[in-house]
Amino acid sequence: MTHCAQGPLAGIRIIEIDAIGPVPLAAMILADMGADIIRVARAASAGVGAWEDVGGDILHRSRNVVHMNLKDERDVESLLLLIEQADALIEGFRPGVMERLGVGPDVCLQRNPRLVYGRMTGWGQSGPLALRAGHDLNYLSITGALHAMGTKDSPPPVPLNLVGDYGGGAMFLIAGLLGAILSARRTGEGQVVDACISDGAASLMSLFYAWAPKGLWQDAPALNLLDGAAPFYRCYRCADGRDVAVACLEPQFFAQMVRGLGLEDRGYDQNDRSGWSAMEADFAMTFATRSRDEWAALFAESDACVTPVLSMTEAPLHPHNRARESFVQRGGIAQPAPAPRTLGTPPSISEPGLLSMAEAAARWGA
Repeated sequence: MTHCAQGPLAGIRIIEIDAIGPVPLAAMILADMGADIIRVARAASAGVGAWEDVGGDILHRSRNVVHMNLKDERDVESLLLLIEQADALIEGFRPGVMERLGVGPDVCLQRNPRLVYGRMTGWGQSGPLALRAGHDLNYLSITGALHAMGTKDSPPPVPLNLVGDYGGGAMFLIAGLLGAILSARRTGEGQVVDACISDGAASLMSLFYAWAPKGLWQDAPALNLLDGAAPFYRCYRCADGRDVAVACLEPQFFAQMVRGLGLEDRGYDQNDRSGWSAMEADFAMTFATRSRDEWAALFAESDACVTPVLSMTEAPLHPHNRARESFVQRGGIAQPAPAPRTLGTPPSISEPGLLSMAEAAARWGA
């Protein structure tokens, strides 16, 4: 039986209605911080383990799963008994699905007035697109973020699902959920949190929306300080076909990087955009003369802001990540460690566990 007993959220009880996208990551992070989470999922299909679906035993770690059929009135009533003992519930269905199953916010808050009901969708609970299908890239496309990450001559690249699903989705769901739990503990009244990926991703763009009317950001890709246009804020290919990341925005860091490349005699004016093209060509040609790891070693003790671009295989082996225990090993497989964590507390995770309905009810006294 899984339960991470330590952490700042110890004692917080959360029901996770099984989903894909942001919900399992949000639940993983909450469980890593000590929340006691019961994941409600349909029974696994033949030949597939109870948690070997999207996310597997990494995204589903440190919490228990109970199998329910929410189209069965008896299982719905069992879920409502658990909800009476919970601090929060999180779900990721399209608007109206939970209501049709008989466990919408009105029903749940009637059973437990202090419940925080976290709803995670791509388009939100309202608006013209609310009932439409979509995925991370679609939600990101209407915020200005995807356009800003493009290039001048080709469509925008796909930025994994880190910006939409996880940045605009999971992180905003966590923030809204924890804020509402604090409010419920103070007032005794729960509330519904409408977490929307497109809203969250738009919020992440706040800095650039602030810069644009001041003339500090052009509404076009690959023309700005942080979108790859600046030769001192981008990646370069090295002699071995691997890459380094260069991010020396401040003049003192830029000067160290230029010295490391042996180009200090060029007299670069960092902020003169008319010289950026020539500067980029010089940097590209120079970085191509040595391997990635040679450059990483050369800049390791400087503030030049030059670092190796590591693969997922390499990242857990980096000395900084090893010193901070940023990755942990489970079953011979590296996975990201809990973050954030209380200073001085070693990372702690546990395998997913399977509960019967009776065990789930007994666990929370339902």
